[in-house]
Amino acid sequence: MADDKSKTGPADDKRINIHEDYEVAYWTKKFGCTKEQLTAAVKAVGVMAADVEKYLTSRK
Repeated sequence: MADDKSKTGPADDKRINIHEDYEVAYWTKKFGCTKEQLTAAVKAVGVMAADVEKYLTSRK
């Protein structure tokens, strides 16, 4: 089943899907980072939002 593109937030608020533009927009706004920074964080620590947030916070 395809994602509902009318949604503006993540389908799962504990995991980050960097392959969906609307989720990337949500998470970059929430964390105050760029798409590139978000992608690098996910590659470094995985898709769990709490881990990504800790990673990004430690980089500021």
